[in-house]
Amino acid sequence: MPRSAAQARVPGGPSLLSIGQVLAKLNPEFPDLTPSKLRFLEERQLVSPARTESGYRKFSPADMERLRFVLTMQRDHYLPLKVIRGYLAEMDAGRTPELPGGSAPAASMLSSERRFTKDELIREAGANAMLLGDAVSASLILPSDVYGEDALAVLKSLVELQRSGIEPRHLRGFRAAAERELGLIENALMPVSRRKDASSRARAAEMAREIAGQLEVVRSSLIRSALTRLDS
Repeated sequence: MPRSAAQARVPGGPSLLSIGQVLAKLNPEFPDLTPSKLRFLEERQLVSPARTESGYRKFSPADMERLRFVLTMQRDHYLPLKVIRGYLAEMDAGRTPELPGGSAPAASMLSSERRFTKDELIREAGANAMLLGDAVSASLILPSDVYGEDALAVLKSLVELQRSGIEPRHLRGFRAAAERELGLIENALMPVSRRKDASSRARAAEMAREIAGQLEVVRSSLIRSALTRLDS
């Protein structure tokens, strides 16, 4: 995924898109994307569009691919921008790094996230309709007409947990715990979120992901620590 050569000022061409055209293509998949967020991502050096002689931003197909990747990593994997930026820097240098948690290389993740109907989700996860219904009742998966890969990962995990006698109803507290963490994040972001300008909203969204990532580190550490009791 080569980095776009933004330093060069190039005239607009049929393969280059304006900000409005970029939004028209990406908003169906990422409805929260705005011109302000595009500029915010540029400021954070995650995308570097070319400029016309008049100074207008122009996005190449490679820029679009890069944007889709960044937005997907934010939305579906909750990665902070600095982690994504570091990953992309490694890619730009010709290396093939792994994302935190051992995720697959970016080359296999650049296409749009797969979407599943209810029947497709059940089939892909090796589950049944009852298990999905129980997961929805326990608020582990949100009801929808179309599901994403995150729902697929959760349902696959529930299939495995069920084999150990752990049912979705046993995990009802997970949603409550997530809501408590959300409350912590909202309180921490209050000074920034009070500002109504688009730049502050984009910054608040990024800070939220960073805080969520740190909370995940603490939670994982506590679980690993607790597991040591099973060995004693």
